[in-house]
Amino acid sequence: MASTAAGKQRIPKVAKVKNKAPAEVQITAEQLLREAKERELELLPPPPKQKITDKEELNDYKLKKRKGFEDNIRKNRTVISNWIKYAQWEESLQEVQRARSIYERALDVDHRNIALWLKYAELEMKSRQVNHARNIWDRAVTILPRVNQFWYKYTYMEEMLGNVAGCRQVFERWMHWEPEEQAWHSYINFELRYKEVDQARTIYERYILYTRKHHNHVC
Repeated sequence: MASTAAGKQRIPKVAKVKNKAPAEVQITAEQLLREAKERELELLPPPPKQKITDKEELNDYKLKKRKGFEDNIRKNRTVISNWIKYAQWEESLQEVQRARSIYERALDVDHRNIALWLKYAELEMKSRQVNHARNIWDRAVTILPRVNQFWYKYTYMEEMLGNVAGCRQVFERWMHWEPEEQAWHSYINFELRYKEVDQARTIYERYILYTRKHHNHVC
């Protein structure tokens, strides 16, 4: 009877095998992985050291990005969009001097690229570097005087700065190139905004002479 009783006692051992189903083993494995990741997070350095690590990582990131930009430029220096992207990336990091240097290098490659001058001047204006912006517009209109967009933006900037006399000088330089009709109207409207009616009238008379001369020349 003892052996029979012993046999009956061994039966529950078979039932324990059912608890080792594959699905439960898989869930346990996922839980272990999740817990392992959580433990990794718990082992991160304390906040002060973390800041230093972030700075080092940022510097590494900057170096890698700059290397990537420089590599792209070396492959094809004439693709101006690569230069602009590079400069804008530096600008996003508040690295204005670096961005400025990139634009200058790009102008050495293609000083007749309109987008390049516009982006460069935009950088200086957003950075509130008025004299730098003025210098860029001045260079741009000297090199590409037939690009009206430069003149429009140059005069607009001077007027927004309250530099009425300076704005008038830029308009005068522009009219010397006998631009399109809209440019003359912009100059006239500028003078009218400051109640300079006589100035506006004089400019209009000059415009009429210009159109007659141009008409006779075409005929």
